[in-house]
Amino acid sequence: MITLIGTGHVFDLTAPLLNIFEEKQPEVVGVELDAQRYQGILQRRANPEAYERAKRNLPLIYRMLASFQESMAEQYGVNAGDEMLAAVNYALSHQLPVAFIDVQAQQLFVRMWKTMPLTEKFRLLLSGFAGFFVSKKRVEQELKHYQENFDTYIQEIGKKFPTIKRILIDERNDNMVRELLGLHEKYQRIVACVGDGHVSGISAILKEKQIPFETVRLHELQSFKPPETDGTSAHFSIDYKPL
Repeated sequence: MITLIGTGHVFDLTAPLLNIFEEKQPEVVGVELDAQRYQGILQRRANPEAYERAKRNLPLIYRMLASFQESMAEQYGVNAGDEMLAAVNYALSHQLPVAFIDVQAQQLFVRMWKTMPLTEKFRLLLSGFAGFFVSKKRVEQELKHYQENFDTYIQEIGKKFPTIKRILIDERNDNMVRELLGLHEKYQRIVACVGDGHVSGISAILKEKQIPFETVRLHELQSFKPPETDGTSAHFSIDYKPL
């Protein structure tokens, strides 16, 4: 069984994620990272100055996205990608294998930028610049709109930024499914953490291939409440249903 968890890279999700891991007792933990991005997250924590220097060599659009996520995460009192780091740390502390199921991000952004039409580049740069002035309240409004109208939201992205949808969403969904299928051949219990925007696309492919899976969406993680116990027992209190 694959448990597919939809996360948000700017939110504090450590507690609900750890509850899911304890409930599911996975044999392997997959994360929407590549090895280089994982090292970048570690460097940002261990040596912020070196991380900022290294970031200058990254593609412009990659730096803009990273800076936006880091700015928003700060408003929520976390670092961008903390939920992925929590998943990796759980696996390491329980001597479980970690699977980096995403493609190499820097190469992906370079290819996307090279193939993107000029008008789409201009639109993206304007959106990216405007993103630095987005408030926490606006992000939460957009997130609510996304959660209530996922299909429409993805269609809107496809119309405004067709290259982004094709490369950053669709192609990555295909790649992550290939990685999950490889894990499915080796393990019985798999937990994979991916951005919530990838869950529906990955789910559709897994369903088509008749691979058993279940999902936990971001809104379920955000509604998590730590269970009240007397110290002698614990239980998992997120309500989710297998697909």
